[in-house]
Amino acid sequence: MQRLGIGAIFLALTAGAAWAHAADQGFVLLLPTDVYIAAGGITVALTVALLAVLPAGVARALFRPAMLTRRPASPRHATSLLVTAILLWLIWRGLAASRDPMANPMTLSVWVVFWIALVSLQGIFGDLWRSLNPWTGAAALVRRMTGWRAPLRYPRALGHWPGVGGFLAFAGFLLADPAPADPARLAAAVGGYWALTMGAVLLFGAPWLVRAEGITLLMRSYARMGVFGRARGRLAVGLPGWRILAAPVPSLGLAVLMLALLASGSFDGLNETFLWIGLLGHNPLEFPGRSAVIWPNLLGLMAANAALVAVLAGFLWMGDRLAGGHVPLRVLLCRYAPTMLPISLAYHISHYLTSFLMDGQYVLAWLADTLGAGHVHVSAGFLATPGTVRAIWMTQAGVVVAGHVIAILLAHAIAVRTGRGTWRATLSQAPLAVFMIGYTVLGLWLLAAPRGA
Repeated sequence: MQRLGIGAIFLALTAGAAWAHAADQGFVLLLPTDVYIAAGGITVALTVALLAVLPAGVARALFRPAMLTRRPASPRHATSLLVTAILLWLIWRGLAASRDPMANPMTLSVWVVFWIALVSLQGIFGDLWRSLNPWTGAAALVRRMTGWRAPLRYPRALGHWPGVGGFLAFAGFLLADPAPADPARLAAAVGGYWALTMGAVLLFGAPWLVRAEGITLLMRSYARMGVFGRARGRLAVGLPGWRILAAPVPSLGLAVLMLALLASGSFDGLNETFLWIGLLGHNPLEFPGRSAVIWPNLLGLMAANAALVAVLAGFLWMGDRLAGGHVPLRVLLCRYAPTMLPISLAYHISHYLTSFLMDGQYVLAWLADTLGAGHVHVSAGFLATPGTVRAIWMTQAGVVVAGHVIAILLAHAIAVRTGRGTWRATLSQAPLAVFMIGYTVLGLWLLAAPRGA
C-alpha cells in the first residue's frame, strides 16, 4: 500500500500539461477518506430517517419556488448566431493552429469552457443553453432568408431514443477515443456533428433538437436542476431541483438519457482508476495508452449504463411492491429517473473540479495572449500542498453528498405527490434510499481512488 501511495504521488507531481482529470490523487490517498466516505453515507441515511418522521408535505414545500419578475425577452437567435460563428472559427483554428491541446482554442473551448464550465453552470443556474444553442439561430436565419420549411415530420415513434444514441456516442468519444483532445481530430468531430445536426434540423424542424439531439437533451435535462426557471410565465427561483417537480414526467427515452448521464459520469470516474486498469490486465503505473483500451472502455461504458438502469429498476420495483403498489416498471422509471439528476450533476462538478482549476488557467493564458493582456503563469502549485488538496477534496465530497440529499428529497416529494402518506412514501423509498446511500459511497470512493491513466 505504501508503494501504491508513493507511486500515485509521483504521478501527480510529474504529470505534464495535458487535458486530463484530477491530479491530486497522491495527497488524497493520505487523507482519512474512509472517514469522510462513511460520514457522507451516514448523512444521506439520516436524511432518509428524518423524512420518515416529518409531515408529508415538508419535502415538497422545500422545492416551492419564489416568483420574481416577468421573464424579459432574450435575443436568442442573435446569441445563437454569435455562438455559431465562434464555433466555426474554433473549428478552423482546430484544423489550422497549434496541435498543442493546451494552446489551441478548439480543445480548450470544448473540454474546459463547454464540457466542464457551461454544463456545470447550466445545472446550477438554469437554461443558459436556450440562448447559446448553435443551431437555432442558423435555422431561423435560413427560414427568414429563403422561406424554407421543414419538409419532413419527425416520427413520434422514435421518441427521444436518437438523443440517447447521440449522447452515448459523445460519451464514447470522450472516454474511448485515442485522442479526444487533439485539436484537429476534435475539430473534425465537432464540425461533422454540427453539419449533420444542422441538416436534420432543416429536414425535421425544431422537434429534432428537443427530441433527437443528444447535447440539447443533456442540457435541457440539467436545466431542470437550475435555481432559476419559468413558472406561470414569470421568472422564479427555488432550491436546486425545483423544476424537476414542476416538469411533466419524461418519456421512457428521456428517462433513460437522464440515467445515462449518471452512469456515464460514474464510468468516467472508474475507467482511469487502478482498479479498472488492473481488471483489464495492465500495470496501472505503466499505462499503455488509450489506444490499448478502446474496446474495453466502450464495452464498459455500455455495461455501466445497462447495469444502472437494471439495478435502479429493481430497487424501484421492490419499493413499490413493499408499499403495496402495482405501478408498472416503465412508469416507475420515468417517474423517478429525474431524481438522479442531482447526483449526476454533483458528480460532474466534483469530478472535474481539479481539472477546471488547472486547465482553466490555460484558458485564461490563451485569452490574455490573444488580447495582448500580458502573460498568465500557469501553475499546479495548489496541488503541491496537502492543505489545499484537502480543501478541494472536502468541497468535492460536500457537493456529492448534497446532490444525494437533494435526490432523496425529490424522490420523497414525488412519492408523496402520488397519493401516499408519509409512512407509505418512506416505505416505498426504502430500497431507493439503500441505492442512494450505496451510490454516495461509490461516488466518494471514485473521487478518492488512485488513478493510473
